[in-house]
Amino acid sequence: MTARRSPAACPARSRATTDVPAIARLFDRARSVRTLAVAGGSALYRAGDPPDAIFMVRAGAFGVFREGAMGRALVGVLRPGDVVGEFGLLAGTPRSATVVALRDSEVAAMPGAGFLAAARRSPDAMVEVARLLVARSRSAGAGAGAGAVTPRVIGLAALDAGVDARRWAGLLAGAMRALGHDVAVLDASFLDRDPAWWSEAEARHDYLLCAAQAEEGAWAAACRRQADRMLLLADGDRPPPADCGLCASEPLQASGLVDLVLVQRGERPAGTAAWLDAVGPARHFHLVGGDCGPLARTLTGCAVALVLSGGGARAFAHVGAVDALRRAGVPIDSVCGTSMGGIVAAGLAAGWDGEELDRRMRAAFVATNPLDDVALPFVAMTRGRKVERRLAEHFGDVDIADLPLPFFCMSADLATGEPVAHRRGPLATALRASISLPGVLPPVAMGDRVLVDGGVLRNLPSEVMRATHDGPVVAVDVSQAVGLTSADVERPRPLGRWFWSGAWRRGPPIVSILMRSATMAAGPDLAASRAAADLYVMPEVGGIEIRNWRAYDRAVAAGRDAMGRALARLDAPVHLLRLRRLAAMAEGGM
Repeated sequence: MTARRSPAACPARSRATTDVPAIARLFDRARSVRTLAVAGGSALYRAGDPPDAIFMVRAGAFGVFREGAMGRALVGVLRPGDVVGEFGLLAGTPRSATVVALRDSEVAAMPGAGFLAAARRSPDAMVEVARLLVARSRSAGAGAGAGAVTPRVIGLAALDAGVDARRWAGLLAGAMRALGHDVAVLDASFLDRDPAWWSEAEARHDYLLCAAQAEEGAWAAACRRQADRMLLLADGDRPPPADCGLCASEPLQASGLVDLVLVQRGERPAGTAAWLDAVGPARHFHLVGGDCGPLARTLTGCAVALVLSGGGARAFAHVGAVDALRRAGVPIDSVCGTSMGGIVAAGLAAGWDGEELDRRMRAAFVATNPLDDVALPFVAMTRGRKVERRLAEHFGDVDIADLPLPFFCMSADLATGEPVAHRRGPLATALRASISLPGVLPPVAMGDRVLVDGGVLRNLPSEVMRATHDGPVVAVDVSQAVGLTSADVERPRPLGRWFWSGAWRRGPPIVSILMRSATMAAGPDLAASRAAADLYVMPEVGGIEIRNWRAYDRAVAAGRDAMGRALARLDAPVHLLRLRRLAAMAEGGM
């Protein structure tokens, strides 16, 4: 077995945490070191615990989890030779993260006092610890998120006999090899291999794919024990069984490391929500037409995610940016957006090509103003029914989970003051919430939630995408151009001419004021959004008034030009941006 890997293709293998001979010597020499066996799913320590020891992984794998604004997120994976627990020990502060065994594992544990005493006698070890701290600090500061922890051992378990796990593992391995990776496919004949063999196989290959058929219960259990991430394969044309015993994949499931892959025979997925309820996966993917390319890119950290901001009529620039990406041959594997950016992203997730996207955007927003069904402003200046009809016309009753591409859009909950990422439920309803500009469109009530435009809290949700996405994030921001001019907020004079000319259909100046207010990002929020993006593009749309729906062609051209210039400046393909960035951080080159 020979390996074919490079830092650009597999940065996870080039971690600053792997080669630590001086620290390893400390562990070998210290008399106070003891070996701890940690069962899969058990915590080595939890955030807030006192820093009483430092650990080196001897066998197995551990996940590092942190709580963020969008919940618990996996931010790192520790493998044999990696050290953890050094920060709290040196800083004298409680643990900042929770470390959980992803499989049955072993660590060497050295009491804090013993480590500090031994380290004083070993300057080389302290230099290594300092480098480790710097590398991890850079990774966190750059919003490394899920992208820093691509899995190495991946289990594929069929949930019913109608899905051939070995066949799909072979196709997936072929797609991963086409990206330049060394991949081995393992079947049930490897069931009785000992831990030393697994460690050797993992060291020799970039990725191991463990394929288990539905009837291979013992082998499937072994795959779950060894895998960093599980893919549960099911027939998307069938409903889940009433008792989905094979769906349980603890302890990985508790750590959010189980994904659902639905094999689709038709062109349009349907019934996905029932599978999500049965399996409870962290993510789900649709295999349409036998194409494993998007899944291969996701698992290897090469999947491209596109994030589109809100911005009223300026968001038409996203159509041009998408066109530039497609002309350059950049695959778009996952999409999200806020407000008008969410509508463009939904079109991409639904499978619209460039011509259909252009045609539908013109029909919905350019031919006539979607915001001219004015109302007495008890709740908002418009009724919102015209917008609802257009969303229903173009998106129908599609459920978000059934979209061919992974998608979410953002809204803001006025009841709790929290951002809401819509990943399930009726697409048209989610989009209606995402574009409900306070004061312009009535809010959307969902249970106890009162939802308005997502731009109020997350106008460019790059960091939300980063929390679950393993590859490069391309963010297009149309909200940071010059917002309003004094002319935009002047009272129309004379009012009669303003009315009879039809200019009233764009709404009075207060509409621009409300729209701009809802899409202004605070400095820290904007900085976080930019840090989470590997390519940040800001089209020049300052000359386009935010409610000028007739400026479609100018906005599209601005987006196309801005994305074209951004791509021309790159020294690597877009799908490799994240891997290059992580490799640079691991080598201290940021």
